[in-house]
Amino acid sequence: MIQVVHAEVQGRVRFHIPELYRCESLKKFLQERLSRYRGNGISSFSPNILTGNALVCFNTDNSPETIGLLLEQCLREYHASTGSPQPDPKTGKSVIDRQVQDDSFPSPPTVGQGEPVAAFASAWREQEIAPWHTLETEEILARWSVSRETGLAQEVAQGNYEKFGPNALSEPEPRSGWEIFISQFKSLPVALLSAAAGLAVISGGILDAVLIMGVVAVNAGIAYKTESEAETTIQSLKNLIRPTAQVIRNGDLQEIAVEGVVPGDLLSLKPGTYIAADSRLVEADRLSVDESALTGESLPALKTTQVLKAENIPLGDRTNMVYRGAMVTGGQGLALVVATGRYTEIGKLQTLVEEAVAPETPLEKQLGRVGDELVLLCCGICALVCGIGLLRGFALLQMANTAVSLAAAAVPEGLPTVATTTLALGVKNMEKHQVLIRRLEAVETLGCLQTVCLDKTGTITKNEMTVVRIYAGGRVFQFNEEDLPAAVHQIASNGHEFAQLIRMAALCNETEIDWAENRYVLSGSATEKALVQLAIDLGIDVLDLRRRYPLLRVNHRSEQRPFMTTYHETATGDKLMVLKGSPLDVLAMCDTYLKEGQRLPLNVRQRLQIETENDRMAGDSLRVLGVAVYHGEINGNGLDAGNDRIDRGFTWLGVTGMADPIREGVHQLVSDFHRAGIRTVMITGDQSQTAYAIGKELNLSQGEPLEILDSTHLDAMAPETIKALAQRVHIFARVSPAHKLQIVRALQSAGQVVAMTGDGINDGPALKAAEVGIAMGHSGTDIAREVADVVLKEDNLETLVVAIQDGRTSYSNIKKSVHFFLSTNISEIMVTFMALAAGWGTPLNTMQLLWINLVSDILPGLALTMEAPEPSVLERPPRPTGEPIFSGDEYWSIMRESATLSAAALSAYGYGLMRYGIGARAGALAFNSLTIAQLLHAFSCRSDRQSVFRGNLPANRFLTLSVGGSILLQVLAMFTPGLRSLLGIGTMSLTDGVVIAGTSLMPLIINELIKK
Repeated sequence: MIQVVHAEVQGRVRFHIPELYRCESLKKFLQERLSRYRGNGISSFSPNILTGNALVCFNTDNSPETIGLLLEQCLREYHASTGSPQPDPKTGKSVIDRQVQDDSFPSPPTVGQGEPVAAFASAWREQEIAPWHTLETEEILARWSVSRETGLAQEVAQGNYEKFGPNALSEPEPRSGWEIFISQFKSLPVALLSAAAGLAVISGGILDAVLIMGVVAVNAGIAYKTESEAETTIQSLKNLIRPTAQVIRNGDLQEIAVEGVVPGDLLSLKPGTYIAADSRLVEADRLSVDESALTGESLPALKTTQVLKAENIPLGDRTNMVYRGAMVTGGQGLALVVATGRYTEIGKLQTLVEEAVAPETPLEKQLGRVGDELVLLCCGICALVCGIGLLRGFALLQMANTAVSLAAAAVPEGLPTVATTTLALGVKNMEKHQVLIRRLEAVETLGCLQTVCLDKTGTITKNEMTVVRIYAGGRVFQFNEEDLPAAVHQIASNGHEFAQLIRMAALCNETEIDWAENRYVLSGSATEKALVQLAIDLGIDVLDLRRRYPLLRVNHRSEQRPFMTTYHETATGDKLMVLKGSPLDVLAMCDTYLKEGQRLPLNVRQRLQIETENDRMAGDSLRVLGVAVYHGEINGNGLDAGNDRIDRGFTWLGVTGMADPIREGVHQLVSDFHRAGIRTVMITGDQSQTAYAIGKELNLSQGEPLEILDSTHLDAMAPETIKALAQRVHIFARVSPAHKLQIVRALQSAGQVVAMTGDGINDGPALKAAEVGIAMGHSGTDIAREVADVVLKEDNLETLVVAIQDGRTSYSNIKKSVHFFLSTNISEIMVTFMALAAGWGTPLNTMQLLWINLVSDILPGLALTMEAPEPSVLERPPRPTGEPIFSGDEYWSIMRESATLSAAALSAYGYGLMRYGIGARAGALAFNSLTIAQLLHAFSCRSDRQSVFRGNLPANRFLTLSVGGSILLQVLAMFTPGLRSLLGIGTMSLTDGVVIAGTSLMPLIINELIKK
């Protein structure tokens, strides 16, 4: 039995292999076998026969699961070659994934020697493609040898895995380091620099050509370093969460990794379930599924098991099928898996595009367009510069070299790379604040959020439910933990209806109960755990209760049925039905109520009393549940079909009121959202009164009248009506998973950028649909974490404000960096163009242009992407999504700043012309003035609102070091004979130094004074 000991470090996994203990022959066998995979997946294998452990290092194309499968194959080969008995497959299953059942990853097929780990796929059999929606369920069950009651036998499941392989979708290969490095030489600036080097060779300047290509190599090295780090961050996002599925095997409900699902498996479907594979429905009880990811339909599709006649019908019309990637929004059912992996519909789509390049983020596309437009502009101006130079009598080769070098220096290379690098830095920075980003674009989107939908339970509140009040038999009973002994005495003496209510609430409950370390350990939803915990605290033996009333079936709540129903068998053979859910809906199904051990008729007066107490509890911010029971025969096939045929005749037991305290910091969080111009909407399954009380306390409406909508009316509303209401309503009450989805899409249709927070399985569809889905990392369910874009590791909502701040800062820093590149590069064109147009010669030679490109561009531009958040970043409204990266006014500001830099450099050049005439000494003044002015301009680009002279901006040591280091290099170039000769810098006097210093500082002072 192979077990994972440690797999926290990416690319390393330590296994425990019991057979390896003191077995030298197995050690040598494994070393020999695994050595064949060197270079094809495994980099090293270190077994230890004294501990039975083995450390495996592997490349990122593989995972601990695939390495574990390979080890299992090697063990079988060893047992076969030595004749030693293999472990019993029923008791010796490998534990490859510590989060799922042992049988999640059955053994793989044998592959040839020397093949890479990925070669497993080539040995798997083709899956049958059939019109499953036209076949009867019994025929499909028989074809896959599946029992509706017990699912697949474990041996059959393992056999199917060996035949068809894991249920995994192919992923595009990540870019290798070599590909990233080579890509640096495919840009237009590199082509222009190469052309300049070629012209230098033609004109006899071999040294110049070598130096030009040296600049290219340095640029490529810096870009390679930043891009490879960004690529590593992006690839690490793919493996943060591993989804699971619930299947029935050997009659047991098992939770396994999605990769372990095989054709023939029976999937258990309930609200929030992620569909793991394409499947034919076997049972469907008010089942609705969100298939928008595949079909584009905005509303959940209602599913049935009825056979469809037509074979070639669209996927969206195949009402008896569910497909991988979809999500259950309501009801429940069973589905038989008929296709896995690349044979699923979504797998076929992915196969078609698996060779495609990874999509760019919207910001990368914007920057790409800006870069393309700038290339055309720069090339046109450089051609004009060349023409003017020729008219002024300069040699063709000299002007061609100057024009090409100017174009290479003026075009800001890698603008989209700046976006990728900055967003990747944002991901790393957020991780320091315990915020996990699972999608790179989410960093960008966080910066333009306009509406945040806050799920109440578990997000606004702690999701630590405690029953604090009960109303039963016409009496209210309120207690806390300190009153438990008194509560036990009171219920035992005169509280029959209280005890019955608590017992039935514990029966109509899916909380799992384990006994460990002399105490009960409960797992399940907070609401249901609170009910079971109360029963235990009051001395009720819940396990014995469940044994006496065995559970036959559970019907979960759905959009049309806001309550849960459980069916139980009694000692007399009768059936017991228990309802738990929305008090008013449960009350409507009751004819009698329990008081002092007797069932009495429910009249109008009693109903009014119950409704009044329900309103009172809800008004006190309590979560209220009604409980009722039906004891007797259940006629018809309601139990078998899972349909609640009985809608009258229940006995009302009472209501429970549960307190769920608001999380610390939520009041400040809502205030921070409002200060940042972000609208807050609360979404809850609670009644309107409960939601209203919490919304009022949190000031969701910012002092305006609090608008609240009971979502049970949403189904009857037209989409345009919902869209209009969604922009006004602050609270949506009594919502279902499908309603949450409707609300998010209504806000999106109104042009809002929406974030959805949640922690439960019922939040999954809305989390997936929102531009940014935000899940709780500690208390959240696996489903919520699997579909979310952002995971708050410590469930600290205050970090959400930090995430939004970082998202805005990332976008702002990208703008600052690009602003710097554009303003400085355009100034180089302006200086050359204006000097030539005025007949002053060429102030900057080819090597000086390349030096400026190397010294003043790269490092300060990258340092600007590391700016800390400005103090006012959360006091600005969110930016519109369709807004271009720069507005018309901002482009004019860039041109004005470029003109200021150019004017200062030309002033120094003009001084040099008057004193020295056209030549190297005058050019040196222009060169030094422009280079240092550009470096100082990086400080001006830190903020478009605040002046650097006021000292309100946070420190940026990276920028200070990069600018200081670059100025030091520039000073060295002035006084180092070799560099001075290479750059064509003439000797300078002390007066020249004063002129350079004054003209370098002048643009910074002017541009800062202009800021408002």
